[in-house]
Amino acid sequence: MLESTTGFLRCVKCHSKLELDAFKIENEIVEGILECKKCKLVFPIIEKIPIMWDDFSNYLSNRKTLSGRLYQSAITEKMKSFLKSSLSKVVFIDDRTFLEERWSKIYQNSRHSKFYSLIKNSLESLPKSNLVLEHGCSIGIMTLFLADSSKMVFGIDKSFSALRFAKKSYKDNLDYVLADSLSPVFAKLQFDLVIALNILELIEPLELLKHVSKQISSGFFVISDPYDFDRGANSVRKPLDEQQLRTNLEKFGFKIFPKTKNPSYIPWNLKLNPRATLNYRVDLIIANKSTS
Repeated sequence: MLESTTGFLRCVKCHSKLELDAFKIENEIVEGILECKKCKLVFPIIEKIPIMWDDFSNYLSNRKTLSGRLYQSAITEKMKSFLKSSLSKVVFIDDRTFLEERWSKIYQNSRHSKFYSLIKNSLESLPKSNLVLEHGCSIGIMTLFLADSSKMVFGIDKSFSALRFAKKSYKDNLDYVLADSLSPVFAKLQFDLVIALNILELIEPLELLKHVSKQISSGFFVISDPYDFDRGANSVRKPLDEQQLRTNLEKFGFKIFPKTKNPSYIPWNLKLNPRATLNYRVDLIIANKSTS
């Protein structure tokens, strides 16, 4: 984690500023703790990634294999002690580790998909931004690209495996946060550009739109999705189709760019393995808000 990132992050419970206790620093913070003195929540920084979860033990409860790996890879005695204490409180109920690792590898193998080139072209047509946020950034394909033309870029994702890969590409204006996209990890911070690519099946669409609308008072929102909501028990409660997404964006104060008013069908090909490819047709919307 960049030391400067401390100034942007806030307690996910009370929105207070956080105090940093760095255990190991190289060109950035490798291990440490972010603590809220007001509500006493503690957020670990592990392998350069701040884990902004309101209950760290709860996060680990769904990732048994990852839990063991984090403890084994801990560098400092302070971090080993913190992890040992956290693990003593965990009741393991699931293990998403291998699923998250698998999707991280799928995105790595698919990062040269034409989809990303088309999205990059669309982003290049927008004004340069000072502060950028990507929800569901995964391995950092778009955040890394945006860091070349923006003052500061953040990516947020739930997958430690994906962010571990993203952190391999260092830039002094790019950082990542492990958190729920709907959590107030940046409190009332306003962004010039927010992007959310193909994540509406993973986050309640209306809640995401409401959350992002509070993060942009004057700026741009780029969102895409294939509307693949059939996820069984893991399906979102209120899916949105092409028109409903546009209608709700306008309700939240966004003005949709004319060229994206109609649904689009951008190819997004994901290489699942050497013999299988998942082919989507993705809809893209570019919208903005203005204070004038």
